[in-house]
Amino acid sequence: MDRFIAAKYRGSTKEMLTLDTDALARYTDIIDLSIGDTDFITDEAVIDAAFRDAKRGYTRYGVPGGDPELKDAIVRFWNRNYGISPTAGPIGPDQLYVVTATCIGMTEVMLAMLDPGDEVIVLAPYFPIYKDQIEIAGGRAVIVELDAENGYSLDREKIGAAVTDRTKAIIFNNPTNPTGRYYRRDEMEVLRTLALEHDIAIVADEVYTDYIYTDDFQAIRNLPDMADHTITLNSFSKNFMMTGWRLGYIVADADFIKVIREINDAVMYAAPSISQRAAIKAMELHDEIREKYTKRFLERLRYATERIEKIPYFDLVKPEGTFYLFPSIKATGLSSREFAAKALEDAHVMLTGGQIFGPNGEGHIRIACTVGMDSLKEAFDRLESLRF
Repeated sequence: MDRFIAAKYRGSTKEMLTLDTDALARYTDIIDLSIGDTDFITDEAVIDAAFRDAKRGYTRYGVPGGDPELKDAIVRFWNRNYGISPTAGPIGPDQLYVVTATCIGMTEVMLAMLDPGDEVIVLAPYFPIYKDQIEIAGGRAVIVELDAENGYSLDREKIGAAVTDRTKAIIFNNPTNPTGRYYRRDEMEVLRTLALEHDIAIVADEVYTDYIYTDDFQAIRNLPDMADHTITLNSFSKNFMMTGWRLGYIVADADFIKVIREINDAVMYAAPSISQRAAIKAMELHDEIREKYTKRFLERLRYATERIEKIPYFDLVKPEGTFYLFPSIKATGLSSREFAAKALEDAHVMLTGGQIFGPNGEGHIRIACTVGMDSLKEAFDRLESLRF
């Protein structure tokens, strides 16, 4: 069958960001800190509402672009919680498209935006599939490595040097997976200036908006004159503990949304009806869900940060958001892959090697605080006992 496989995929050995099910089968006491999936199931009230709506008949094809009731809820939520652009005003339903997961949404954005050979700047460390999504659309990912020594700050000179006449966009993840970095308004001015000077788009991946522990979230779209230069992606997965429901949305100019509709018709047609009904209830309960679940991740992140700072072989840029930590393990003399293997075999703690998050991810590991405090304490006790 190899002859039917595209040449670019033949013999591929690409590392994937996925759960190591073989390891889970080998050991009975694994503590999994590798995958960014919340350990809480979706709130019972959301599940019950979805069940009732399924019984009422919401099991057929949905409306392409989103259930009107859900779109109205998102519009109200966005304008109330994320602010309004001073130059473009509030968003409306024609600037919104509901998609089956933000991963599909990002791929569709790249397909809508890129002609063959167009370039997209990706700030490293980065969520691994950005590069794949750009390449699927025929574009080229231009990697700009942000420095851990400078707290992964947005270096205008370094980012600006990567802009060419083929640059279409910069992907901007805020707060950031894997580093946990949150970029405030004054820092985002670097990207705003570049976008306006060079007439390039900012593709803002903002799926962790409730996981900010130092400030209130600010959307880059709402900076002056940025609504016309920003395509935003958000999700129900993390903020609402709905990873398995596979639902997200895109906010952009109405003309761009029309192109997304054309592409989505060929890819998915419409997001799952029952997931959208669940999301309507979830948005209604947003404040309650945030209080009940999301704030518990702050306790875990604070605890994990304190433990890491006491382990000599770790060096950490303190996270300000998400539920990830991305410490350096260079003091051990091991590669990221070797360290993750040792943690698994000797401590039965599953981690993600930093090498998959870009070239400057090597020498780091990602820790996802997606287990309860007792398990998290046990995991750090085991990691602390490792010797190099």
